[in-house]
Amino acid sequence: MSSKKFHLGWFTNFTADEWNEPFSNGGNSWDGKFHIEMAQSLDRAGFDFIMLEDKLAIPEAYGGSFEVYLKHALGMAPKHDPVPLATLLAASTKNLGVVATMSTLGYPPFLLARLCSTVDHLAGGRFGWNIVTSAENAAAQNFGLDRLPPREERYERAHEYMDLVFKLFDSWEDGAIIRDRASGTYADFKKVHKIDFEGKYFKSRGPLNTARSPQGRPTLLQAGGSPTGRDFAARYADAIIAVSGGVAGMKEYRDDIRARAKKHGRNPDDIKVMFLVTPVLGETEREARDRHERITEAPGFIEQNLALISAITDIDFKKFDLDKPLPERLVTNGEQGSLDMFQQWGTSKNLRQLVVEASGGICASIELVGTPDQVADQMGEAMEQVGGDGFLITTPSLSTNRRHIAEVTDGLVPALQRRGLVRDGYTHKTLRDNLRAF
Repeated sequence: MSSKKFHLGWFTNFTADEWNEPFSNGGNSWDGKFHIEMAQSLDRAGFDFIMLEDKLAIPEAYGGSFEVYLKHALGMAPKHDPVPLATLLAASTKNLGVVATMSTLGYPPFLLARLCSTVDHLAGGRFGWNIVTSAENAAAQNFGLDRLPPREERYERAHEYMDLVFKLFDSWEDGAIIRDRASGTYADFKKVHKIDFEGKYFKSRGPLNTARSPQGRPTLLQAGGSPTGRDFAARYADAIIAVSGGVAGMKEYRDDIRARAKKHGRNPDDIKVMFLVTPVLGETEREARDRHERITEAPGFIEQNLALISAITDIDFKKFDLDKPLPERLVTNGEQGSLDMFQQWGTSKNLRQLVVEASGGICASIELVGTPDQVADQMGEAMEQVGGDGFLITTPSLSTNRRHIAEVTDGLVPALQRRGLVRDGYTHKTLRDNLRAF
């Protein structure tokens, strides 16, 4: 059993809840109330953060049509902007971190830096930015481009983007706001600086016209699967969203990230690798197993998960035979790391098996099926072997319902707390400090 605590987050998005299943909220979640209740449950359970994933287009990757995505209300559409929801969730909770996904494709650097500083103030230092470059041509076409730049160019742009936003975040020094009544001075102009940034892709005068935020800069999350993506995450992220095949894959990934962090001059302990998992819980192991089988054998399960991996990779998986192995090692200008995890090249598994086994590796690093006590033991044993740092709870389709939330917050988390594996209270005010608490 792990000798140190690990962290918990929840990976979701501002889409319909599990609208067409028992215990659903009916799919009408656009006023934010369902997500507020969810965030309050996570806050009470001691989660580090709730992370709101986002995409900037309705995909047509699966079968060349919107149909499947809209029919099932998959996690791609309808999908609302996560930043206003993050602000609402922060105002409705006391300690929980709130993380919104924002793409370097969709936000000019100055606008993003200003928005992050604003929301971090409103959240009392509990806001995080999940950094994405966007990996779908459909998203690029919504912003006036014909297609995405090649992946390496996207990362080159992203590095320059990060350089610029860091300079904008730091354009106000700590202590710039003095509120000196005697001299009538609100802010010391000597501690606010133009940056006059000019790079290959971006240019900005600066400074921000917002006060320096409570964290200085938001807590940064990123998902890096490919070698280039891993290096980007190890350079910038406070927490990394990861999917790895089994405990051995999880350990290899974390060890690699920590080695890359050292090369960038960072303390590896400052980076928390959070592994995606999809726990299925029951009062007995048999009940949990039966539920897991019902999920994977549901009529729309194969189609929905293939549509999701198609959207992530920009590859149409509808054209492949379900009962045969994929014909070749596939490559993409989309999320190559997710594709590599999905196709499990060399295993000779057919496409149906790839989907069924932990949703094809899309969002489950290890299988967690059983009673809360059994799953708590499994999580503790995995962390002991991996070395840390925590788990991101989600579901195969990212949608959820109140029952699933309660099973985790009121069943699984207490079992973890009884074993001393997760926090039973918050010790710090900001999201970054809570992540670095252990």
